[in-house]
Amino acid sequence: MRLFVAIDIPDDILKTIGDLIERLRPTAPIRWSPVANLHVTTKFIGWWQDERMGELDAALRRLTGRPPFLVDVRGIGFFPNARSPRVLWAGVYGAEPLAALASDTDRALAALGLEPEKRAFSPHLTLARIKEPVPLDRLHAAAARLGDAGFGSFTADRFFLYRSVLRPSGSQYTKLAEYIFG
Repeated sequence: MRLFVAIDIPDDILKTIGDLIERLRPTAPIRWSPVANLHVTTKFIGWWQDERMGELDAALRRLTGRPPFLVDVRGIGFFPNARSPRVLWAGVYGAEPLAALASDTDRALAALGLEPEKRAFSPHLTLARIKEPVPLDRLHAAAARLGDAGFGSFTADRFFLYRSVLRPSGSQYTKLAEYIFG
């Protein structure tokens, strides 16, 4: 199975982001993310053997002994940069607790043999993917007008283990387990 660990986004923030995507959609012919698929990935696991699900679950359960924390969703930008973008993102800010969860998850799963992350943790929501060069002037202008606009805040009190199935129409995500903080 292809797996990842993520924090869900509340429905009210998803609606705000969905409205934003609908406003931005006419500005560029790029692959827009389905709003239902938006989440904050804390660890991409990749392929995992079914027979090892018990040890993965146990490792993730050990990460729940922390208090809930505030997450703020605001601003949009481009990875790796605005001149040659591959991803349009909304920013996710959770300060130290969010970074600590990602780091702790990485360490816990490295102990199971997963490759540790080489890149710095950069929490975001992937609003769209840009596969090939297309005119982006209107999208850049819209992004500049938005600036650091806020889309909402929420208290993260749990995270999930997801299965990802790649389909021609896009990825399909299924929750396999829930891990509640506290």
